Amino acid sequence: MESSARREEAPLTPREIFERLDRYVIGQDAAKRAVAIAAHNHLKRVQARKLRRQSLIKKSNILLIGPTGSGKTHIARNLADILQVPFTTVDATEYTEAGYYGKDVEVMISDLLLKANHSVEDTQRGIIFVDEVDKIARRSQGARNGAGSRDIGGEGVQQSLLKLLEGREVYVPLNVTQAWNKSDFVQVDTRDILFICAGTFSDLHEAGDDASSRPLGFGADGASKGPRKRISTRQLVEFGMLAEFLGRLPVVVQLDLLGEADLIRVLTEPPDSIVREFRELLAMDELELEFDDAALREVVHYSATRGLGARGLRSILEHVMADIMFEAPERRRRQVKVDADYVRPRLVGLDAVQLNV
Repeated sequence: MESSARREEAPLTPREIFERLDRYVIGQDAAKRAVAIAAHNHLKRVQARKLRRQSLIKKSNILLIGPTGSGKTHIARNLADILQVPFTTVDATEYTEAGYYGKDVEVMISDLLLKANHSVEDTQRGIIFVDEVDKIARRSQGARNGAGSRDIGGEGVQQSLLKLLEGREVYVPLNVTQAWNKSDFVQVDTRDILFICAGTFSDLHEAGDDASSRPLGFGADGASKGPRKRISTRQLVEFGMLAEFLGRLPVVVQLDLLGEADLIRVLTEPPDSIVREFRELLAMDELELEFDDAALREVVHYSATRGLGARGLRSILEHVMADIMFEAPERRRRQVKVDADYVRPRLVGLDAVQLNV
């Protein structure tokens, strides 16, 4: 009985975390392995603190670098589900340096507190996904010594995030909609909150490739199918990220552009895949939906050639399926087959800019 209780308290192993991620996240095996190891170490650190033991284990905050639609947010959200901890997604561009108009970085802790139903204990072991961190790169390149104009939305935000990433006791507003109200604050320790930061850093990839052989843009048509050159810490610093900021993100994971074969798997294999979702929706109208393989290839080819990745698949299929979904409750034929001839004309003229990606 005692051994089973100890087994329940044991943190998930990296292999267990990887296998659970693998059910929902297609491809990106190297990224999933790195995230699994970091998450396992995070669990051990939380456990050591819970047992009130002195521990040398440092925070394993993660920086995910990859193109749009490569699965950065998807990995983070599923990791939170696996670890059964509160999770929130924030956009780094919404924040400003303390004292300026805009959100203070402490508000992202308020978002997590809200997701944890205002349980401080649960909040202190949650995960915060900070997207678009490449957009808070230093913009005032000539003022690296603190002189000159303030960079309140770039370098200033990085400076403000340092204390959260490292781990401090901070006062955060209970009401995220009234963050400026100096009453109703609660103290939260961020030492065991796992931060997963993400960005495309597309300019670095463009600069690192041979100008004569690369396409324009990160996910452009004709992109190299080989492994991308790894981005170094020096390149990130030159890009405008503070060395102190990067030092608090020890796990750097670079995701690859998903190919068409991977996108087909994204559409069909995960338990929560888009194709399964459409089948379930139409089954509620007693309709049996079947997608032809060629139809799915048309969809993923459209997404891949426009650099939309997995994120664009839902918007594309929503457009393709619009007529069927509109007529579904009134259809007399119980079977619906979607083939390439049905998909192709609906993709013509569909502007990727209008997709909700």
